Amino acid sequence: MTEPEPPAVAALSISDTATQPVSKATEQEINPWDVQAAVDEDGNVKEFDYVKISEQWATKLIDQPLLERFERVTGHKPHRWLRRGLFFSHRDLDLILDTYERGEDFLLYTGRGPSSDAMHIGHTIPFEFTKWLQDVFDVPLVIMLTDDEKFLFKEKLKQEEVYEFARQNAKDIISIGFDVKKTFMYIDSEFFTSGYNRHFNLNATEFEKLITNNQVRGAFGFHGSTNIGSNAFAAKQCVAAFASSYPFIWGEDYKTYRRSKKLAATPCLIPCAIDQDPYFRLVRENCNRMDNPSPKPALIHSKFLTALQGSGGKMSASNANSAIFMSDTAKQVKNKINTKAFSGGQETLELHREKGGNPDIDVPYQYIAYFEDDDEKLKKLAEDYRKGELLTGDMKKECIETMTAYTKRFQEARTKVTDEILDEFLRPRKLEWKGNPNPNKPKLEQPKEETEGGPMLDADGKPMTKNAMKKAAKMAEVERKKKEKEAAAAKQ
Repeated sequence: MTEPEPPAVAALSISDTATQPVSKATEQEINPWDVQAAVDEDGNVKEFDYVKISEQWATKLIDQPLLERFERVTGHKPHRWLRRGLFFSHRDLDLILDTYERGEDFLLYTGRGPSSDAMHIGHTIPFEFTKWLQDVFDVPLVIMLTDDEKFLFKEKLKQEEVYEFARQNAKDIISIGFDVKKTFMYIDSEFFTSGYNRHFNLNATEFEKLITNNQVRGAFGFHGSTNIGSNAFAAKQCVAAFASSYPFIWGEDYKTYRRSKKLAATPCLIPCAIDQDPYFRLVRENCNRMDNPSPKPALIHSKFLTALQGSGGKMSASNANSAIFMSDTAKQVKNKINTKAFSGGQETLELHREKGGNPDIDVPYQYIAYFEDDDEKLKKLAEDYRKGELLTGDMKKECIETMTAYTKRFQEARTKVTDEILDEFLRPRKLEWKGNPNPNKPKLEQPKEETEGGPMLDADGKPMTKNAMKKAAKMAEVERKKKEKEAAAAKQ
């Protein structure tokens, strides 16, 4: 029996596991291993209701005040995907902004499950957004390539095959333009046998002890016949969000047995698709149970990038007609958009002139919305389309020009990524970043490290027990939140 496959951390902008819509009325279904758009009584696929998803899962919508604060704190205009609501929801993004305001470090974390040697535009979106976040915040980034996960979940894949997929995907990711001085990328099968992974393994083993089979089954839909590797892998992907798993990034000793309390207290920001939120709850619900507690990872949720065929369809690397691949020629891009892309226009020219088109369901327009930076131009395209002044062919032509230019830039960058450049990204090392150059809030008191001769000391210089350390950390967290609320109230 084929197991349901949870998405890798990197599947941030599309639903790679979406199922085909059914022919009867159904509610939308979104979880880490299956995504279905709602279907009305006539069998028409409906748009995803993202506000409803946010309400059901108690996430926070990214509203205008948060965007204004983002610009005020970072000095950067929010990315077009934030402005246009394509990344629409979050958990604790406000706390990441607090961290940045204080001039403290945080870790960016993303990744990809390499199931093929080709990436399509949906795969590049999360990496484009993550690169922008890295540029804005000037913080260290970890990119995880889970070749072991894909080997465990894909019945027909061989280890050597999926490892080569990972190397090719890594070159694709590097082509986005990441700064090698601030970025550590790793292929699991390499890193986990490198000798640099001791703290990662210690974190994973501890986390494995915290999670029950029932919790993993509930998060991923596993059952009794699921292979034990799949069950155990969840802990690896969870602790990949802990800064203490990568002491060498901070220039700290990676060979010692003792893990860093200060690094464990370093926050993490994960951009991800909304369907992965239940997965990261597993991390958020258990990270403070570690001996060296970590803060809950913050999340920024994206909407799904639809397939060429429209809402509810599946953009898949295994279906060449459902996606635009980064290796596609200009001719292939043009042909796919002209012949495969779902149109929001009317059936005839006369009807379109009379009633206008619907850009909200028009796939070419949706793709333009992702890659056209000019807000006014995008607004005019939508208005003219609704009025019937802009025809379906015109919208597709605009999309072809936009997507051809994007894939061409990518392909030119890809030719410059050599094996030597890849190996440097994959080399465990100390990274270089500056963070916030103008912090304007006092830093929080960091936990003291244990010395080689003994445990962490309290204010009187006496050794603290584990329970005392956990209690102190909890009290510090309560006090921090109290001060943040008081500061927010004072601004109102």
